[in-house]
Amino acid sequence: MDILNALVTFLNFVFVPALAYGAQLALGALGATLIYGILRFSNFAHGDTMAFGTMTVILFTWGLQALGISFGPLPTALLALPFGIAVTAMLLLATDRGVYRYYRRVKAAPVILVMVSLGVMFIMNGIVRFIIGVGDVNFTDGERFIITAGQFREMTGLQEGLAIRMTQAVTVVVAVIAVALLFWFLQKTRTGKSMRAFSDNEDLALLSGINPDRVVAVTWIIAAALATTAGTLYGLDKSFKAFTYFQLLLPIFAAAIVGGLGSPIGAIAGGFVIAFSEVMVTYAWKKVITYIVPESMAPEGLVQLMSTDYKFAVSFAILIIVLLFMPTGLFKGKSV
Repeated sequence: MDILNALVTFLNFVFVPALAYGAQLALGALGATLIYGILRFSNFAHGDTMAFGTMTVILFTWGLQALGISFGPLPTALLALPFGIAVTAMLLLATDRGVYRYYRRVKAAPVILVMVSLGVMFIMNGIVRFIIGVGDVNFTDGERFIITAGQFREMTGLQEGLAIRMTQAVTVVVAVIAVALLFWFLQKTRTGKSMRAFSDNEDLALLSGINPDRVVAVTWIIAAALATTAGTLYGLDKSFKAFTYFQLLLPIFAAAIVGGLGSPIGAIAGGFVIAFSEVMVTYAWKKVITYIVPESMAPEGLVQLMSTDYKFAVSFAILIIVLLFMPTGLFKGKSV
C-alpha cells in the first residue's frame, strides 16, 4: 500500500502537472521552431505573441460570458480560442508586412532579424500590459476537477488522493489535437509540402514555382495558432500575467533547442524534457521517499534539489549542457 501511495503522490504532484506543462511548452516550442525552420531566425517575440493571443482570448471569453454563453463543464475560453487565433494571426501578418518583409527583401543577416524581433517583443509586451494590466487574471470557468483527491481516496481506499484538474485534461487533449492537425497539414496538404520544400532548400523551392509570400503568410498564421493555443492553455492551467509569458521564452527556446531547432518532433520532445526536468528538480520528494523507505530512514528535510523560485534555472542549465555536448539537439535539427 505504501508503494501505491508513493506512486499516487508522484502522479499527483509530478507526473500530471509536468505532462500538462510539457504539452504547453511543446506547443510554444513548435511555433518557435516553425518560424526558425522556414523564416530562418529566432523569433524573440514569440513569448509575447503568446501573451497577446491569450489576452485576446480572455477579452472574447469575457464577452461570451457577458452574453450568457458558456461551454458547460469545459472552459468558455475554448469557444473564444478561434477568435483569439484570428486576431493574433492578423497582428502577425501586419507585423510581417510592416517590419520583417523589408529585412527579408534586403537579405539581412539572421542576427538582424533577431534584434528586430526584440523590438517587436517590447512593443507587444507594452500593448498587452496597457490593455489588460500587469496583475494576475484568472479566466477559468466550468468544472474545476475531473476527479478530486477525496473522490479518489473513497474509490481506492488509499491514504493519498489523485486530483486531476479539468484544465490539465483539456491541455493534453487540445495539444494532441493541435499537433495531429499540424503534422497532417505539413505532410498531406499541398501548402504544407510547399512549406517543407521551402525550409529544405529555398532556392530550389523558388525555382519550382512555390510562392514565397504565401509560405511566409501561412507560417505566421500557424505560429499565431500555436502561440495563442499554448498561451491560453498555460493561462487556464496557471493564470494569466503578461510578464510570465516573457519569462516563458527561456523554457520554450530551451525546448526547441534541446529537441533540435527546425524539427517539429524535436520541439515536442524538448517540451516534455524541459517540463519534467523543471518539475522533478523543484519538487520536494519527502513524502514520496517516506512511503518507500523504512520509518527509521525517513528524511527530515524536504529533499528538494532546488526551490521553485529557480525553476527557470533548470531550463537554462539544460540549454547550456545541450549546446555544449549536442549543439544540434536530440533530433539533429532536422528541417520541417
